[in-house]
Amino acid sequence: MLSPSRCVYRALGRSLSAASRANNVLVLQNASGLSVCRQLVYRSPQLCEFPTSANIFHIRFFKTSAVCRDEVVTVKTPAFAESVTEGDVRWEKAVGDSVTEDEVVCEIETDKTSVQVPAPTAGVIEELLVPDGGRVEGGTPLFKLRKGGVVAKATTSPAQEAPAVAAAAPPTFVTHPAAASTAMPQVPPVPPQPAQAKPVSAVKPTVAAPAPPFPEAGGRRENRVKMNRMRLRIAQRLKEAQNTCAMLTTFNEVDMSNIQEMRKTHKDAFLKKHNTKLGFMSAFVKAAAHALTDQPAVNAVIDDTTKEIIYRDYVDISVAVATPKGLVVPVIRNVEAMNFADIENAINALGEKARKNELAVEDMDGGTFTISNGGVFGSLFGTPIINPPQSAILGMHGIFDRPVAINGQVEIRPMMYVALTYDHRLVDGREAVTFLRKIKAVVEDPRVLLLDM
Repeated sequence: MLSPSRCVYRALGRSLSAASRANNVLVLQNASGLSVCRQLVYRSPQLCEFPTSANIFHIRFFKTSAVCRDEVVTVKTPAFAESVTEGDVRWEKAVGDSVTEDEVVCEIETDKTSVQVPAPTAGVIEELLVPDGGRVEGGTPLFKLRKGGVVAKATTSPAQEAPAVAAAAPPTFVTHPAAASTAMPQVPPVPPQPAQAKPVSAVKPTVAAPAPPFPEAGGRRENRVKMNRMRLRIAQRLKEAQNTCAMLTTFNEVDMSNIQEMRKTHKDAFLKKHNTKLGFMSAFVKAAAHALTDQPAVNAVIDDTTKEIIYRDYVDISVAVATPKGLVVPVIRNVEAMNFADIENAINALGEKARKNELAVEDMDGGTFTISNGGVFGSLFGTPIINPPQSAILGMHGIFDRPVAINGQVEIRPMMYVALTYDHRLVDGREAVTFLRKIKAVVEDPRVLLLDM
């Protein structure tokens, strides 16, 4: 049995031999894979009798069998982290959509973050194996992708293809006077294939139109939106914290005059040397690391299983970041060994990953203390909730000019309220107040860090 390539060359040789015996031969080549010659157009020495009795050209088509058909691959759910077992699928593409390599096909929303599933190669979505909103585990088949496929809106017949090739041919190839004004023969059109019905999973979910801000006169509307897994997990953890921890909050206020002056004086040189901006967050993160080292009980945690207290000699601070899908807390690790520039670079890197929805579960595991900055939204005062299994959380608020007493005189200073919520089962009031005053001292005068006071 001959291979497809040998069959192609044998058929091509026979056709060229027949064409060499005819006069005024015109060969149009279209090389694509093994299809060396797509059309061979020549004038026959004897005219064929057609109903129109017109002198026309014969067209002979050569079709070859594909040696390698388009490969269909099945893309599976990537492996989750140890603390994540399942997630919900949200499709970005539907059946028949063309995708490029590394283009996101769907997102899997887990309890802690969203995992993007890209296309391994360019192709066409062949089938969706999981409905939108379906629950999957690691290794679950998600969709089938046809490599290198092209979405065809309608079947192209040879009759439509032949005139296009003839029109694209240079005029120097025309050797018969009547050829320029004679139309190509119409080949009977190939009946179009019936449209393949798409499964329910291929239909993209329809986004409901947002409700008007104020109901129309006499109208009362309700819009129900399903809670995503991240929001459900956040709600569950916050309620667990309320039910488990004996939470208590202590407050203080920080004079931001010195830190603002330091930032104003050194921000240009800091940006030039470290290629990052100097903000207030690095001062509070470093102050928290200094205070956690001084008060190890705030950095500790209760193991409810063994009824033991776990003290740590390292500081991993979680920084709360608000995203459209919910609150995430990426972790800055080993803060006790960092300077201001290291902290600013780490915060910027984690913030960029959060904006691009690229945070992994490993980026949010293992924090020993949390800082929440509600001041970016204009918060004046508030009591944060502990992020379990941690034992305390620091709440920052907005900076506002207020009259304060300085050396017996009333002055206008930029002031910030800070709050520390702690688990009273582990942390006593003395330790909590001392911890918060230590943060106040470091932020108001960063020279305390140099003197290790």
